[in-house]
Amino acid sequence: MGQRGVRNRRTLFEREGELAAADEALNELTGLREDGTEGPERPRGALLAFAGRAGIGKTTLLAEVRRRAAARGCTVLSARGGDQEQGVAFHVARQLLQPQFAGSPEAEIRAQLGSWYAIVGPALGLCAPSEGAAPDPQGLRDGLDWVLTHLAVQRAPMVLVLDDAHWADPESLSWLAAFAPRAEELPLLLTVAYRPDELPDHAEAFRGLPGRAGQRPLDLEPLSAAAVAGLVREDLGTGADDVFCRECWAVTAGNPFEAVELTAKVRDRGLVPTEEGAHLLRDLAAAVKGSGLIARLERLGASTVRFAWACAVLGTEIPPTLAAAVAGLGSEEAADAADALRGARILAGADTLEFVHPLIATAVYRAIPGAVRVALHGQAAWCVIDEGLGPSAAARHLMETHPEGDNWVVQQLRAAARETQRAGAPDAARRYLARALREPPPLKERAAVLHELGCASLLTEPATTVNHLRAALEEPISDPELRHNIVYRLSQVLAHSDRLVEASETLAREIRVTGNARVRLRMQSEQFMWDAFRADEPDSPARSRRLSRLADRLTGRDLTERYVIGLRAWDATLRGEPAHIALHHAERALAGEFRWAEADRGFEVPALVALTFMYADRPGRTEELFAAGIADFESQGWHGAHLSFGYTLLAYVRYRRGRLAEAEDFARAGLRLAERVGAGTPVHWYAVGVIIEILLARGRVTEATQIGEDHAFGAPFPAAVTFPDVQTVHGELLLARGLTKDAAAELEAAGRRLDPRGIRNPSWCPWQFHLARAESHDAPERAVATALEAVHRARQFGAPSAVGQALRAAADVSSGPARVKLLEESVSHLERSPAAYELACALVALGTELRRSGSPREAAEHLYRGLDAAMQCGADGLGDEARAELAAAGLRPRRLHSTETDTLTARERAAAALTARGRTTTEVAEELGTDEPTVVRLLSAVYRKVGTDRTGLAAALGQQPAR
Repeated sequence: MGQRGVRNRRTLFEREGELAAADEALNELTGLREDGTEGPERPRGALLAFAGRAGIGKTTLLAEVRRRAAARGCTVLSARGGDQEQGVAFHVARQLLQPQFAGSPEAEIRAQLGSWYAIVGPALGLCAPSEGAAPDPQGLRDGLDWVLTHLAVQRAPMVLVLDDAHWADPESLSWLAAFAPRAEELPLLLTVAYRPDELPDHAEAFRGLPGRAGQRPLDLEPLSAAAVAGLVREDLGTGADDVFCRECWAVTAGNPFEAVELTAKVRDRGLVPTEEGAHLLRDLAAAVKGSGLIARLERLGASTVRFAWACAVLGTEIPPTLAAAVAGLGSEEAADAADALRGARILAGADTLEFVHPLIATAVYRAIPGAVRVALHGQAAWCVIDEGLGPSAAARHLMETHPEGDNWVVQQLRAAARETQRAGAPDAARRYLARALREPPPLKERAAVLHELGCASLLTEPATTVNHLRAALEEPISDPELRHNIVYRLSQVLAHSDRLVEASETLAREIRVTGNARVRLRMQSEQFMWDAFRADEPDSPARSRRLSRLADRLTGRDLTERYVIGLRAWDATLRGEPAHIALHHAERALAGEFRWAEADRGFEVPALVALTFMYADRPGRTEELFAAGIADFESQGWHGAHLSFGYTLLAYVRYRRGRLAEAEDFARAGLRLAERVGAGTPVHWYAVGVIIEILLARGRVTEATQIGEDHAFGAPFPAAVTFPDVQTVHGELLLARGLTKDAAAELEAAGRRLDPRGIRNPSWCPWQFHLARAESHDAPERAVATALEAVHRARQFGAPSAVGQALRAAADVSSGPARVKLLEESVSHLERSPAAYELACALVALGTELRRSGSPREAAEHLYRGLDAAMQCGADGLGDEARAELAAAGLRPRRLHSTETDTLTARERAAAALTARGRTTTEVAEELGTDEPTVVRLLSAVYRKVGTDRTGLAAALGQQPAR
């Protein structure tokens, strides 16, 4: 941060409380007691927030905090917001973090940032944006979190100081506001100052940040008459009499900045600080601010005024040569002007210039005549480009100019938008493109600008994106590729906004007029995909037949063909065709490159192909593909909806494999990400549905019910198909709560929705299994028929897990010898499947039935196996059921073998120990100084090696399990 004009005094009048709070925080940060001796406690970070109006002394107070922090050996990071730089994305983040890497070779920076280099590097100005897809805002914030966390740990103790936070750019401010509560968990003191009445709307979260250990921000009050008297006498000498000092207080209203400036004016005028001269103070005070300040500036001469105007337009950290170019002055004339402004206490600094106080900068800027101010911003844009600082640096100036149909302005704003978008600031890109559209661009380029504007609004304003892209299609478009890209993007945003019908119709209209066969095939593949997700598709079987005919004649020579083949694999899965057919097409789709993070395609088809393997009982292959996909997302900095989908569906894979504890960790990570994306979005439905399924399997019905209530999990359900089917999960939840009639009605509705579409695979949607159980209470014969129909469908698909589940459901609604026979066959099929939890359920059910039918020895064998399997899965409720049955048979549960933990690495063991104590993955990440995805991977390795639930893990590590 550039040098600020802060008065050089040791005394900070009437700020003892604020300084005491700062000293206490610094002592805790450095591990010292109040007397300065080393304390036993672990160093602890904190947040200090100072609030107050302009000139109240915030900057002086922060300067003293920086001085005291440096004296204690702390690493100090400093930044401040600027009135003119509020629209410059990551301006504050760069001030804070860029100097920590300054002067280091690129290879060293790459090594320091690791996989975050390409994500946070462009935002911090450490490297140019790549040509690939931009990180989403959440991914970028996660990257900045990682950088600051690691700096805080590596260079501890650390103090971060942010002045004029109300003027910080939205991207930096939203990041710091979200990060601030973590300061107490790090060796980091985060100190901010702001004007509470000037915080922008996007900083509402920042407004509520606590000032110190849960207290409110510390409000700075005006100085009392006694404090102003002390300030005056410290500056003008002890001869200043009481009347003079009291008048100084009266004309400044106790404002420290105005009081300091007033004493300087008194000294310059040679005024004797006595009662005789007190009547002159009001006029002198008027010259310190507002019109008086401007009048004082104008007396310095026209060239000096113009130089001051140029500096006000440029903002902060002003290179003198750039200010001279904007002002249109020669080097000597500019140097004289800078000297004059320093002498008048308007500017400070040498290599870079700063206004002595933001109040002065604001007053000078607002005094510039409107037309001149616009012209100076235009001149500044040209000069910035001429200096080689790039379009992004010029864009904020172009935003202040009037539209004149200048194509140079349009091109610079588009270039700035591309840079900013790739750096992870889509909102800033959107502002630049909206301004370019008002210029306006040439008619032949208008569609391209609208397309770029739509892409920049995609993540934050999907409805606006639709409007921009539809408007683009109404413009004359000479480039066919541009038109096709607009159609692809429009269909994607419609589909992701739960407007699947419109997405399909958009593609259908374009397919009819597209002459290029390859483009038509691409559009057909997109339409097939969105139709597959439509819950209300009018003729799904006909679409399935068209897809089958098309996919069968394709060879998979390019990505589009492989997408079509992948959709064919998924369609076969949904319709319950024999599993080997679905697997055949899935392998064909994977015969070439099939990345999840393609910049101009969705990740849906790769995910569907991966899930095809899961439903066909090859979950290991699914997990390999998901691991690659999630790595793709993370490498691109996609930490929003994409990563949430990845974690959520991976949780679903683990659930179906019976690894419930691990599944729950993944599902909760996915839900946290989904909550950041927004309630009611498809990813949110997925996340809530999956975690409810897992909690029901673990026997935690009350918790599952609460999750459903907290997230409004119920009708109306989304228009898009979800995995698992949310209406079926809702029916399952109702059934678990004992609401059998409500459950039956919900599950019947799910069947009426899915059956006409030809979706008949009970492995994908087991609505018939749950419906049969719900019907058994009032219509047992109908329940048996429903279950046997599900068995028939499962046998057609042929996956052992599907057949085994269906047979157990049929056994649940049957009686007598048929029940035992169905359960024995269910166990036989499930033993050949990866569905460990379903096997545990079948074993316990079979053991229970054998005990009741008078076969205790056989019952014991199955109950013991079922109990062991339930504990390995983390199915606590099922385990309790097995123990109760064993007790009823007069048997005791066998003691579980202790788990093998010798193969765990140190970091795996640390993550496991914290998890066993009940910590969340977020808390584990903070404790280990890493990120949440890394913790999830560590726990994945732990569960794979140890093969137990959280309780068993605690026992194996010699701990008490979390309550």
